[in-house]
Amino acid sequence: MRLSIEVSLDYTVTDPADILLQIEAAAMPDQRLEHQALTIWSDHGVTAVPGDDGIGQRCWVRVDHALRARYEAVVAVERLVVPLDALPATPARALGGDLIPYLLPSRYCESDKLEGFVRQRFAGLSGGAMAAALAEWVATRMTYRSGSSQGVTTALDTFASRTGVCRDYAHLLVALARAAEIPARCVSAYAPGVDPPDFHAVAELWLGDAWHLVDATGMARADEIVRVCVGRDATDIAFMTVFGEAWLCDQQVKVRRLD
Repeated sequence: MRLSIEVSLDYTVTDPADILLQIEAAAMPDQRLEHQALTIWSDHGVTAVPGDDGIGQRCWVRVDHALRARYEAVVAVERLVVPLDALPATPARALGGDLIPYLLPSRYCESDKLEGFVRQRFAGLSGGAMAAALAEWVATRMTYRSGSSQGVTTALDTFASRTGVCRDYAHLLVALARAAEIPARCVSAYAPGVDPPDFHAVAELWLGDAWHLVDATGMARADEIVRVCVGRDATDIAFMTVFGEAWLCDQQVKVRRLD
């Protein structure tokens, strides 16, 4: 599957600010970059730094008055999708050090507070069977509603309200998976069919010694998702982090299938 990605960002700032951007598709074995170009209008230099787990990259930008950025890419996604319920569990004691952070609670994914629910509601399940059941539960019990959550909304808030946007779906699935002793991380991504068109957030679960993408909203198929970056939760995968104040003028994200 080949995808075309076009992003346009226009923001103003009240005072000079440092901004951390994460909008470039990551070059990975299962998603090949055929073309990409990032243009940032700035009176200062732009510095690229690696993303978490070596996936993708961030860009530091110094902004005096306004941020204008344009990004375009063509990405070939070549990913074999395996049914979750066919995948085995990996005992926690067998996990490597790089996976442990994705097994623990984080700021927006309070997995420790959901352990009791997971044990009772999904008793007897483990590994891929557990992951498939959790993904189905989030998909069927949640209602997608724009504007129903805020930047401070956590997985526990979402569990209580049963409403949210893609970020909330990802947080809840990640928190539930960690509560079930399945390493899980949040992924910032591009995908066709996202409504409204925007940066997308999905979950990625560690099963059978590999990461597997899961979009609990049902808007994106795993073989059509392009990763931008990964992290423990929204803190790590935000497309733009402003160290100061910024105001939105215009933002557009367009993702099209080319095949």
